[in-house]
Amino acid sequence: QEQEFKDNIEENDDLIEEENKKQQQEQDKIQKSYENRINQLTNQLKESITVNINNFDPNILEPDLAEVQYDVFISHAYEDKEDFVRELAETLRNDYGVNVWYDDFSIKWGDDLRIAIDKGLKASRFGIVILSKNFISKGWTNYELNGLFQKEMTFGKTILPIWHNITKDEVQKYSFSLAGKKALSTSMFTVKEIAEEMKRLLVSVE
Repeated sequence: QEQEFKDNIEENDDLIEEENKKQQQEQDKIQKSYENRINQLTNQLKESITVNINNFDPNILEPDLAEVQYDVFISHAYEDKEDFVRELAETLRNDYGVNVWYDDFSIKWGDDLRIAIDKGLKASRFGIVILSKNFISKGWTNYELNGLFQKEMTFGKTILPIWHNITKDEVQKYSFSLAGKKALSTSMFTVKEIAEEMKRLLVSVE
């Protein structure tokens, strides 16, 4: 009986081992299938990227000379629209006749965001930067700010900072160069006063 018991254990062990082999083989097949599919998709993506690069027209980012030139580009975080930015943009445009590039005014349904922003940056004389906690945490705002810095390096004074619900220490931690620029603060200036400052600046450089 003892021998029979041992034989049964060995037989069960063999069955378990055989079952494990089958499961491993199935997993290997699945893994192989996934790898093949990933390779296939990767190759398709590479081909697509190659085609897009080969067909890319570098002049697409150059502003059309016939298009509108803006007085100011407003760079801001979406979260700051309702409590400040939209009112500023509308006041500048409607009450002071400032030609404003503002996403709600300037980007149409279906537009490519990056291309629209690049064109707006190139076609704007100044760039108002609404510095806030929301601004410094965003990707698009940093992209716009980089563009404005590049423009300032080439053409001189471009960036006009506005501090919105943010401290000097927070601005310094984000950017010493921005902290060193004279800024207007929404805690000290009303929307109307800021718009008047913008209008005075435009008159002074005409």
